[in-house]
Amino acid sequence: MSEHTVVSENARRDFRRNGFVVLRSVIEKATLDMLREECAVFVARTDAWLDRRGADVFGITHRGKRYFIANRYRDSERMVGFVYGDLMRDITTALLGETVFLFNEQWVVKGAEQGMKFAWHQDSGYVNFRDPGNTHRPYLTCWCALDDMTQENGTISVMPHDRVGSRATVFPHRHEPGSNDLVGYEGDDSGVLVEMPAGSVAVFTSTSLHRSGANTTSRLRRAYLTQYTREPLRSSNGELWGQAVPFVSEGQYVYDPSTDVDARTGRRATVNTDRSG
Repeated sequence: MSEHTVVSENARRDFRRNGFVVLRSVIEKATLDMLREECAVFVARTDAWLDRRGADVFGITHRGKRYFIANRYRDSERMVGFVYGDLMRDITTALLGETVFLFNEQWVVKGAEQGMKFAWHQDSGYVNFRDPGNTHRPYLTCWCALDDMTQENGTISVMPHDRVGSRATVFPHRHEPGSNDLVGYEGDDSGVLVEMPAGSVAVFTSTSLHRSGANTTSRLRRAYLTQYTREPLRSSNGELWGQAVPFVSEGQYVYDPSTDVDARTGRRATVNTDRSG
C-alpha cells in the first residue's frame, strides 16, 4: 500500500464528529471505467434473472427503476482487486481500525427518469429489523460514486449523528408497502445533501441515517458500495450474518483468494492481482 493516504486528519475528525465524510475524486479513471463496465454486466444479468422469474420486483429491486445487486464480486475477475485493493484498505484502516473484514458489497443503480427514491434508514436498521435484539458494533459503508452525484439524479443525503442522536442508537424501522423500503426516520430534518463528482467515496457508519432521492435525469445513476466490519457480525443466535472475509489483521494485508468462498452458494473468488483500486 502506498504511504499516501486519502483520509486526512481533518477527514478523520469529521468522520468521528458526524459519522460520515466525503472523499472527493479518489478513484482513478481506469478503475472508474472498470466499475462502470462491471455495473452494466450485473444489471443485465439481473434483468435476465427477473425475466426467468417473470417478475419486475424482487425485494427492494424494481426493474428499470432501482437495482440492489449484492454479493456478486466473486463472479468477476476484476472486482476482487477493488474490494480488497489499496484504496479500500486505506479508507477502512483509517476509519475502522487495524483489523477489517468484508461484510457486504452491492451495486445500487437508479434508472433514468424513473429511478426511485430510497427512504431514510440506517444500514444497521436492516440487520435489526430481520434480527430484533441483535447487538453489533457499527460497521463502515464506502459508497462509491460512478457518476457525478447531484440532487437531480438522486444522490444521497446523510444525517449528522448529533442532529438525531444516532451515534450509538439503532432506531426502530417500519416496512413501507410498495417500495419494500425500511423507514427509520420520518422527521423534518433534510440532512446533508452529498453532491460529489464521479470517483468520490462517501463513507459513513451503519448507524448513520441516510436516504436518496429520485433520479429525474436522462441517465443512469450508478453507485457501488462496500461494507466492512471490525469483527464477524453474528446474529442473535450466534450464526454468521452476511460475510466475514478477512481483509486486514493488525494492520497486515491478509486477504487470501484461495479461501474466499461464499458459504451460501459455494462461489469462489475469480482473481486478478491488480490491487490499484
